[in-house]
Amino acid sequence: MSEFLGETTQDAFLGGTLRLRQPKSGHRAGHDAMLLAAATRARPGDRVVEFGAGVGAAGLALKKRTGAIELVLVEVDSGLAALARNNAAANQLSAGVVVLDVTSAAEAFSSAGLPPDSVDVVLMNPPFNDAARHRPSPDRARAIAHVSAEATLDKWVHAGRRILRPSGVLSLIWRADGLADVLSALERGFGSLKILPVHADVARPAIRVLVRAVKGGKAPTEILSSLVLNDESGVPNKRLAAILEGRGVLPLAMP
Repeated sequence: MSEFLGETTQDAFLGGTLRLRQPKSGHRAGHDAMLLAAATRARPGDRVVEFGAGVGAAGLALKKRTGAIELVLVEVDSGLAALARNNAAANQLSAGVVVLDVTSAAEAFSSAGLPPDSVDVVLMNPPFNDAARHRPSPDRARAIAHVSAEATLDKWVHAGRRILRPSGVLSLIWRADGLADVLSALERGFGSLKILPVHADVARPAIRVLVRAVKGGKAPTEILSSLVLNDESGVPNKRLAAILEGRGVLPLAMP
């Protein structure tokens, strides 16, 4: 595996306990990755796979919190995968890194050590901007990370369903105005959904949804109380600050 050749920065997450090197330009990890990690329930001994891992932000943040999980980071870009591998080592966190397109066939997953029904938890932050409504970034890496092709979400969810064991958990973040697409994608093979809307502030509609789904789950769907990022004055709320510093989790990560 060749190393990443572009300029990078080293950025602190989880109150400085997790330090990640990532590209100076292009797609960069931020709040979405930390929220996804804080919304993912994993127990010691679980095999956990992050799709579209980039430099490993969400998966490594989850590993930092939970400790004894077997973590596999799946990323299509070999340069970002190299950064993810280096980030895991620099933070003394064990993680496998696989260079693989999430939309690949089952045989490719099996060859990479991810056969059907072999994983307890999948977390993902798929490209979620509709190409018909958003002008893609001229930066190729950013465009791949942010702009979805037709049926991207369906294909990612299908891949997650395939490798998850029965009763395995899928955790994802998506734009709020695409919730109908999320529900449609999860309709085949998932249930027991828990949905957490995320608002920038109390006066505006949700900008993201965090969703937990269970393979083969039968419980009714639950919509949880919203997470509001900023109070009326535009100040980040204390609950969010604690979560971003690794001192708390979201309700989706609770039993």
